[in-house]
Amino acid sequence: MADAAYKDHQVEIRLEHAGKEQNPTAAGESLVQDEGHNQINHVLPKGYFRSAYFLGTLAAVAFSSAAAVGGFALVAPILAQVNADIGPDKNITWVALVYTICLTVGLTLVGRLSDIFGRRWFYISGMALGLIGCIVCATAHSVPTLIGGEVLVGLASAAGVSYPFVLGELLPMKWRFAGNGFAFAFQLPTSAFGPAIAYSFLINTSAGWRWCYYYLIIWYGCALMFWFLFYHPPTFHMKHGTQGRKMDFVRHFDFKGTILFVAGTVLFLMGLSWGGVVYPWRSAHVIATIVVGGACLIAFSLCQVYLPGPEPLVPVHLFKDFGWVASTVVLGICGGVFYAFAIIWPSMFVVLYSKPNDLMYTGYFACIIGLGITVGQVFGGVAAEPLGRVKWQTLASFIVGAVFLSTTAACNENTKAAAVSVLFIGCICIGWADTMVTSITTIQIKDQADIGIAAGIVGAVRTFVGAVCQTIYIAVLNNRLAKTIPEQVPPKLITAGLPASSVPSFLQAAAAGADADFGTVPGITSGIIRIGVLAYKHASLDAYRTVFFSSMAFMGVGVILCLFVPNVDSRMTGEVSATLHKIGKEKPAVPSTKIVEDGVSNLSNPVSGVA
Repeated sequence: MADAAYKDHQVEIRLEHAGKEQNPTAAGESLVQDEGHNQINHVLPKGYFRSAYFLGTLAAVAFSSAAAVGGFALVAPILAQVNADIGPDKNITWVALVYTICLTVGLTLVGRLSDIFGRRWFYISGMALGLIGCIVCATAHSVPTLIGGEVLVGLASAAGVSYPFVLGELLPMKWRFAGNGFAFAFQLPTSAFGPAIAYSFLINTSAGWRWCYYYLIIWYGCALMFWFLFYHPPTFHMKHGTQGRKMDFVRHFDFKGTILFVAGTVLFLMGLSWGGVVYPWRSAHVIATIVVGGACLIAFSLCQVYLPGPEPLVPVHLFKDFGWVASTVVLGICGGVFYAFAIIWPSMFVVLYSKPNDLMYTGYFACIIGLGITVGQVFGGVAAEPLGRVKWQTLASFIVGAVFLSTTAACNENTKAAAVSVLFIGCICIGWADTMVTSITTIQIKDQADIGIAAGIVGAVRTFVGAVCQTIYIAVLNNRLAKTIPEQVPPKLITAGLPASSVPSFLQAAAAGADADFGTVPGITSGIIRIGVLAYKHASLDAYRTVFFSSMAFMGVGVILCLFVPNVDSRMTGEVSATLHKIGKEKPAVPSTKIVEDGVSNLSNPVSGVA
């Protein structure tokens, strides 16, 4: 009986209301008709976008997105100092690793589950989880405890960075770009300036690195308050009607696919992150996790295609739209640029351009990547709708970004200003493309009922591809450094008069950049230091150039895929996919309504009550 009701509920009745005006005052006590149906901006109640519920939801998005990205951006640059305080522990790299893994897994799960059961409590629970995780991390006295807390922070971040579908369904289609730009702007204090803020906490506070988590506690606390008080999207029964039963959806949910997806993602990313850092690439730990993880992901894909259940984790029909797939991969490559360059650039700066005993100087310049990406995301979001032709904006910004980032390979130890300039401009352009495709992937989907899982997949792909690019770049860099430094530096040192037995000590000291202490190196002189440091910089430059050259391959693929990004200008209308309701004014959703504006359908298959 329950199955029959469940199947009947899946049949949607499409009603078309062409040019039918509605009286805003007819909404009664509800914020907007109480049902959360698809609306057009000109029939929404007057003042809807200035209401406390709507503005409070925007504040919730702002604080939660800032908190979510800060869980990685604030801590990752100072892991060495954290390890020196509560370690040493060889597992310190897990602090950053578990964040990436939990975020990748969580994005897909939050998107799909909130599509089905409603979003409100997923966001409230996520913020509470982040608050607990930050408290655990802030009070940690061992690396394992810190890792455990970061697991909670990573899972919470999946809710925090899921704003594209929250804003996407609450804002008119044409405002989705600006909405994402708004969220990106609030990431400036935690992501863009994350390294500088983290170093400032180390230098200027007695608690040191723990202030990174105290800082995030403030953001998570405010986010939790705003989500709880103001975010009231359609509930489960508003989505599915009075006959919808949660247990029916639970019983039909794709647990098999979920287990394969989670296991495959965790193992595969774990193996990639271990390789060359924790264990050698040829070790059983790395090979086994990558192979088993890859097998699980292949099995998951086959299950979704050939054995889909009534409620699959990933609707396969999304991947039948090549324009959406192309946009998703382009976004993944944009994420790869951020994650990879955010690690490569600071290490390059330390070797080539840092000042002695000036940690903040390094911290400020380490912000170049994140700041450039964020500035581009904000300006791209604001300019998208006024400029129009978003496909060509995406292509142009990506090409310009690729050119400038590749130009970094021509820089040397004497061109700091040029290196900073081309990196910053390149990152602005990549950030511009990033915000374009982030919004395009939510507009392009045919059924806005799938906006959660679509945006969740996109976010997971961005993080996953970022982890892959990061691993490849680090592997290329380490392999090249292992070749260029032994080949170029020792001969110069020995020719300058340094004993061969002192070469290893010199190389170890030189890795610290401007803070290198050569006083303990036997046989060292000021002349040898000058010659050796210059040789070390040249050898390092050759290695970094290889990384920048290898990035061209990814960017070349990105440029090609940008040609297939869909032009969604015709869909950038005033249509709203979902609306908020007042507390206690929930009503069951009526059959889905196909909204028509000026006699022309905006979407082929909009669904009512989506949130």
